[in-house]
Amino acid sequence: MDKKLTVLKDGTVFTKDCTFAKMNVCFADGEIISLTEDVPGGAEVIGCEDLYVLPGLTDVHLHGCAGQDLSEASQESLAAMADFEYRHGVTAFCPAVMTLPDGEISRILRGAAEYAKNAPADTAEIAGINLEGPFVSAEKCGAQNAAYIASPSAEKLRKWQSGAGGLIKLVTIAPELSGAVGCIRECAGEFRFSLGHTACDYDTAMAAFAAGADHVTHLFNAMPAFHHRDAGLIGAAFDTAGCFAELICDGVHVCASAVRAAFKLFGDDRIVLISDSMEAAGMPDGEYMLGGQKVIKRGSRAELEDGTLAGSVSTLYDCLRKAAEFGIPLESAVKAATRNPCLSAGLYDEIGSIEPGKKARFLILRRDLTIKTVI
Repeated sequence: MDKKLTVLKDGTVFTKDCTFAKMNVCFADGEIISLTEDVPGGAEVIGCEDLYVLPGLTDVHLHGCAGQDLSEASQESLAAMADFEYRHGVTAFCPAVMTLPDGEISRILRGAAEYAKNAPADTAEIAGINLEGPFVSAEKCGAQNAAYIASPSAEKLRKWQSGAGGLIKLVTIAPELSGAVGCIRECAGEFRFSLGHTACDYDTAMAAFAAGADHVTHLFNAMPAFHHRDAGLIGAAFDTAGCFAELICDGVHVCASAVRAAFKLFGDDRIVLISDSMEAAGMPDGEYMLGGQKVIKRGSRAELEDGTLAGSVSTLYDCLRKAAEFGIPLESAVKAATRNPCLSAGLYDEIGSIEPGKKARFLILRRDLTIKTVI
């Protein structure tokens, strides 16, 4: 039986070269077939004149949304998160596990893996899992629970990966912890290591990058400042070619000037926009939970009871628009929310760009960047 062909006609398409071009996109059975100037006969046509056609956004770092926290790990909770993300332009995401007891982490990973295997097609897919804890620094643990910090362990990682069905894509690690650099060196071919929640200096960070780390967890947050006599993790990441840097572009965690500076420092090839959202995203002001800790949402901020800034209440789509508002060229902002996250997490073979053979996941935007539809 022939595949039913659908064509996105005359859209301004974000191409694999990260530029915009007028063209038609043909897809069938969830796969992109071709990019063409012609419309094949018999195809279903979706008019996209005066619309941007983007790859679906990929958020590689979020903890929850829509009143749901990954820590619940129930199929209903994960489905609600996936539905919310899909309606806000995210077609793939990597939910992030926080610093919790070993058994809780195992339970969460099993729940996420079960959902990923059985998820419906018309929603955001769990493309991986981000293990943000428990290998973090007590000094820079932020909104994580320091009581459950653990020493880096290749054995634990492999056990958790087995329970996750191979879904763990990113692992945050503070490189100053005992055994951290050795763990990175031993497991660099199995996991992508991200340096974060750390008080490390420049030399320690460089040793971790040399061992195989290639990612930074939410740049500027939960790490020493970029100082002119010790550039720290930020300087080490800048000096390491191919190192990706996450950026929470919500206007709260990172101000507009620092967003522009980050894009200047790292270039638009290396910035990965993330939401770092928690369950209060999409919800009214009030009390919520993040990794077992109470969080208070007031407007655009979410804080622990002691005033510590917690996860964001923005979506990745919000962060994309905010980056453009802050003066980042639209091509660069889209690149940082589509291509770069997928490259940084090892997902780019299947998603992250509009080209034949990849999954048909699209975000259609009006010229004012409001969402027209998600496919």
